[in-house]
Amino acid sequence: MSMVAVEEVSKRFGSTLAVDNVSFAVEPGEIFGLLGPNGAGKTTTIRMILDIFKPDRGHIAVFGGPLTATARQHIGYLPEERGLYKHMPIGECLTYLATLKGLSKADAARRAAAYLERVGLSDVVKKKVNELSKGMQQKVQLGVALLHAPDLLIIDEPFYGLDPVNTRLVKEMLCDARDRGAAIIMSTHQMDRVEELCQRMCMFNQGHVVLYGDVSAIRHDFAPNAVIVAGSGPFATLPGVDRAEPTAQGIELWLDIATDPHTILRLIATRPEFTVDRFAIATPSLDDIFVAVVEGRTRIDRRSSVDATPVGAHLNA
Repeated sequence: MSMVAVEEVSKRFGSTLAVDNVSFAVEPGEIFGLLGPNGAGKTTTIRMILDIFKPDRGHIAVFGGPLTATARQHIGYLPEERGLYKHMPIGECLTYLATLKGLSKADAARRAAAYLERVGLSDVVKKKVNELSKGMQQKVQLGVALLHAPDLLIIDEPFYGLDPVNTRLVKEMLCDARDRGAAIIMSTHQMDRVEELCQRMCMFNQGHVVLYGDVSAIRHDFAPNAVIVAGSGPFATLPGVDRAEPTAQGIELWLDIATDPHTILRLIATRPEFTVDRFAIATPSLDDIFVAVVEGRTRIDRRSSVDATPVGAHLNA
């Protein structure tokens, strides 16, 4: 059973069609990326999942059915608009909000203390929320979503305001939640975090789902037919090479549509005039794909990152 199933859902605000015939599913034990430019329909979809907005058309199931009051107790939510009691000490704030999710006061206080210790805030437990830095407030807000160990966690820009050390810590906590079987919907503009954490994703643009599926498969589908070679030799003369361009990573060889990158590698490996230190098939980042989709393209003309695989891995394939 999917934790969340969105089926042909649409939502209109006056003359604006905010979400148009959207469908996707989120499974237990996964971090699911929800991507798209501002105004694409992501937040509206999240609010329909949470039953804040009602869809005009279509159906949404959470935990296999309509969202009930009991089911809400098993959801953690980090909203786009942060909501904490700013003049309450953070220990009290976490404890109180956890009791609203069904924990006893004693259990809530114990979990709050353990969480604040883990995220390095135990020494400021008596400080009020408005006395903390943005990064500290973000960790408190995330604690509100995590403390009751929800089965469904919906998080909007969870890495906002965090330095690299705390970013790593939050990634660890999200992976811990995933590993215990929680379904996590992560809405973010940070594409590198999606590449690191998500196996599947859904990309919105102008209210429509424009990409949905496995992250690796989507990157493969958008890949240019190009390779990066670090070495020396007359690479531009190879059959199947349309052009060769120098880059910071080596020589970028753009291949014709009929030429397989592995064929080029094997050809280079058998020709004495070439030396190769590194060979990589060009793979677009999600940043590249995001821009391409917004611009209405289905392929990447230039890519900013590659998956670098040692030569031997290709030769022995």
